[in-house]
Amino acid sequence: MEKRKRIGLLIILGVVFVLVVVLTIVLLTTLRKPTPETNKTPIVTLKKPVVTTTHVGAGFDAPTAIVSTGNTSDKRLFVVEREGRIMSFTPNEGGAPQVFLDIRDRIQASGEMGLLGLAFHPDFQKNGDFFVNYIDKSQNTVIARFNSPDKAMAETGSEKKILVVKQPYSNHNGGDLLFGPDGYLYAALGDGGSAGDPENRAQDMNSLLGKLLRLDINKGDPYAIPVTNPFKNDGNARAEIWASGLRNPWRVSFDKKTGELYIADVGQGKLEEVNVQKADSKGGENYGWRCFEGTLSYNPTGCQEASKYVAPILEYNHDENRCSITGGYVYRGTAHPALNGKYFYGDFCNGQLFFAEQRDGKWIQTQAAKTDFAISAFGQDSSGELYLADFNSGTIHTLADSAN
Repeated sequence: MEKRKRIGLLIILGVVFVLVVVLTIVLLTTLRKPTPETNKTPIVTLKKPVVTTTHVGAGFDAPTAIVSTGNTSDKRLFVVEREGRIMSFTPNEGGAPQVFLDIRDRIQASGEMGLLGLAFHPDFQKNGDFFVNYIDKSQNTVIARFNSPDKAMAETGSEKKILVVKQPYSNHNGGDLLFGPDGYLYAALGDGGSAGDPENRAQDMNSLLGKLLRLDINKGDPYAIPVTNPFKNDGNARAEIWASGLRNPWRVSFDKKTGELYIADVGQGKLEEVNVQKADSKGGENYGWRCFEGTLSYNPTGCQEASKYVAPILEYNHDENRCSITGGYVYRGTAHPALNGKYFYGDFCNGQLFFAEQRDGKWIQTQAAKTDFAISAFGQDSSGELYLADFNSGTIHTLADSAN
């Protein structure tokens, strides 16, 4: 009798064990499912390139960003060099690039570190203020304000540090800076580096790493928190955070027409992704890293259900030697009407140039051209025309509709 009881107990325990295993598998499967709005986006390859590139500038050292002042009367482009200089030139006017800012003495420039971002104050023509993002000699991200009284050359001694964030590793610094339609300064920071975000900083709301920040640089000392920031009154999160769950957001831009925010996030080893935040967003989006790499589950440890994360509008894999996305802009120029509304971006490793657009509510990405460039940055001039930088050759190229 006792033997039968033991056998019965073992059977019951076995059934319970099986049920636990099944429930665990179901739970993990649920975490791995992409959100309902996830849209798998294969790349459309055309027989002929629809975009051509034209060389318009040279002589730059490892360019990481291309920026304009935004003033329609100012035709200059400003090229940010990793080593610590900002150079200005006017496309199609000839002449050598001019030094606008030289802070090489305070930059740690190697690999992904260096001078990484530039944003001109919306009232630059009046106040001469602009902002940069760089890695200093102590391996900190530094966001700083500088001034240029004559708008032709900056005063290196005018630096006022706005924000300093310790970088635990040498990679995934992000580094982009831009002003939004709301007049606030947005700063994109990577997850701090290494591989796989080992300390899970992108999901740590008490860390500024792996986040998009939103700062009011017209108030406070050195800045104020915008009253509409989503975590301003949340004691469990840094008030500067506008969005989270980013790995290495390498280039962020606003659509000049719609106000939508495009975030290109470099993937771990399988997928590159683009996220879009609607113009009426109240902030607080979590884009999923390290729980997800694109729409793939990466590390579900400690993660919530998939619906808590915002899936990318598009992603691409690492076929054909692709490895690292460089975000660009939605074309809103006037010289090439056929390009209007298309979001341009590229891959740093294989030089493929893409555009994405919505058709019947679905995002489609198209390979617009195949280049030999290490595409490290895109730029938009004051008229809305687009440019890209080749990191290896230090050249700048403009984009044009191949039919015109």
